[in-house]
Amino acid sequence: MGEIAAPRGKSVVTDEAKAPASKPTIRDVASAAGVSKSLVSLVLQGSANVSENRRRAVLEAMEQLGYRPNRLAQRLSGPRSGTIGVMLNDIRNPWFVELLEGLTASLHAAGISPVLADSYTDTRVGRSSVETLLEQRIDGLVVVGTTTESAAIERAAQSIPVVLAGTREPVLPGVDIVVNDDDAGARQATEHLLTLGHRRIAHLQGPGEVGKIRRASFERTMRDAGLEPLVMAGGVSEESAYAAASRLLAGKDRPTAIFAYNDIACIGALSAADDLGLSVPEDLSLVGYDNTYLAKIRHLSLTSVDNGNLAVGVEAAKFILERLAAPELPARTHQVPSQLQVRGSSGDAPS
Repeated sequence: MGEIAAPRGKSVVTDEAKAPASKPTIRDVASAAGVSKSLVSLVLQGSANVSENRRRAVLEAMEQLGYRPNRLAQRLSGPRSGTIGVMLNDIRNPWFVELLEGLTASLHAAGISPVLADSYTDTRVGRSSVETLLEQRIDGLVVVGTTTESAAIERAAQSIPVVLAGTREPVLPGVDIVVNDDDAGARQATEHLLTLGHRRIAHLQGPGEVGKIRRASFERTMRDAGLEPLVMAGGVSEESAYAAASRLLAGKDRPTAIFAYNDIACIGALSAADDLGLSVPEDLSLVGYDNTYLAKIRHLSLTSVDNGNLAVGVEAAKFILERLAAPELPARTHQVPSQLQVRGSSGDAPS
């Protein structure tokens, strides 16, 4: 499935390869095995009320025809649990607060109960959040944020509807994506710093496809202004961003501004500046991303890109509910507009 950039606030449908006309059906299997469709269904369900000879005949017919049962359709045709699994990549990140508010409120309004799992915590104890949620017999799965469980998500998508929220990977057939316009958001942050007169601007890059898109937008905006971009891996945690910013700011030609991957990374850069005796924004301007409640704390007052978290959550709920009703829908991508919120952490470049 190729990802297609959507107009702001719009959904687009990706072009997926159409199934060949000769794709075998359950009727074909029944005919080849010399049995009824209902008996084939019993074999697929693992029923004990089928003789071994007939079971073998059905399985051999499936193998010869290359028939693959639609596990998703089978799962959805059975009884529903009334629950949707919600997997977070790290519940400690305040970025999830508004997104979860929009997601869970919409699910509750539809009579669906969310079941939360924290991938960060589960990974530390050697457990898969996806597998844990599947054991709860969830009807669908919403993956929030970039995660390392791509293989497990791909397997889950073969049996239940899956929607990605705030992440662009893994790209899978029949899996919807709801994200912020990361390209526009990174451009707004960079242009803001350029307008303030900054010329030595660094970017603390985050992980995954989202991190790559924000970095590419930053670099393109800098080069369009005739400037050389400076990029350093900053991760998503305060600790990793603190270490990266400390290295940047201790150098001979330190940057006068830093655009961080998210608000937590921005706070790490803020701490690094403070430890080095640099004033914000007099000596160093900072811009974060996500516009979390941390950015709005008056003592921090971070300039940050608002990525419409509430709207992302609402749209993700809409997509998962629609996919429960129509699992064969083609995959869709929806981008929520971004908007820069200027506060006290950014100011004119030092003379």
